[in-house]
Amino acid sequence: MSNLKSIADLQDALCLALENKNFPSDPKNLYEPISYILSLGGKRLRPVMVLMVADMYGCEIAKAMPQAIGVEYFHNFTLLHDDIMDDAPLRRGMATIHEKWNANVGILSGDALFVKAYQSLVEAESIHLPILIDLFNQTALEVCEGQQYDMDFETQDHVSMEPYLKMIKYKTAVLLACSLKMGAVVSNASIEDQNHLYEFGIHTGIAFQLMDDLLDVYANQKDFGKQIAGDILCNKKTCLYIRAYEVADDAQRKVLDHYFAHQDFEAQEKITEVKKVYEALNVKAHCRNMMDEHYKTAMSHLDQISISQDRKSTLTELVEMLMVRIQ
Repeated sequence: MSNLKSIADLQDALCLALENKNFPSDPKNLYEPISYILSLGGKRLRPVMVLMVADMYGCEIAKAMPQAIGVEYFHNFTLLHDDIMDDAPLRRGMATIHEKWNANVGILSGDALFVKAYQSLVEAESIHLPILIDLFNQTALEVCEGQQYDMDFETQDHVSMEPYLKMIKYKTAVLLACSLKMGAVVSNASIEDQNHLYEFGIHTGIAFQLMDDLLDVYANQKDFGKQIAGDILCNKKTCLYIRAYEVADDAQRKVLDHYFAHQDFEAQEKITEVKKVYEALNVKAHCRNMMDEHYKTAMSHLDQISISQDRKSTLTELVEMLMVRIQ
């Protein structure tokens, strides 16, 4: 087998392939927003995972490129619609499509991008189409379900851990798992390897989101790159809040109820008082243990894939890069 390509090499190959995809010029207000959101960049980790797995099995990455592009189109479709639902003004530091154009343009351009994702996905050998289509359909529906669960939680007084973990599995983890399995399918990997890679993606995605919950409250501001304790300020029910509420006494629950009932508090006061409850209940350690368990489960699935450890090194490197350690 040839030497593995680096993450940077795979990112460059993907970016070049995306640049070579030309959308129609008319109607302008349908296709220009698609080109715009794709131009905003990002690490493109999900499509890179498709290529990484293909490379891992010694498959030419060009063979997996249509599926990688399909994943990137689908991911951006979800971001476009999420921005409209969240009324977000910025995406990667630039105006969101509904701000730059309007919500109707954003909805329709997102729909078109979803179709483009499908068109790219099915550029595969006919033998692979049934599993690719079933996998994509399942993933797309679960991502929608995850988004709905997330929106439902905003209006629920209390959320328990099991539905929260289901929400982050569907909203975050299933697309990572789908990307990895697609790379395995087009590379003719065994069914066992396909399934191990899928489970590796599920548990990596859950661990990553739990890490993000922890970093939101406990990261160093300059390293995190966004407002610390933003989840507390906007009353987001993360693993920290859910665990705290599960084990809090009546007085501690009153504090959480008080500060999570509204947003019109002085920011530092709210952060300080909620963190006092978190620290008294040691929820940071509990959530970190949950994160570590999912990470270990992910790595156990990676270990069971029937290729040599050195062929897994780029994928291991990517996961280690994602999983920042939390002190």
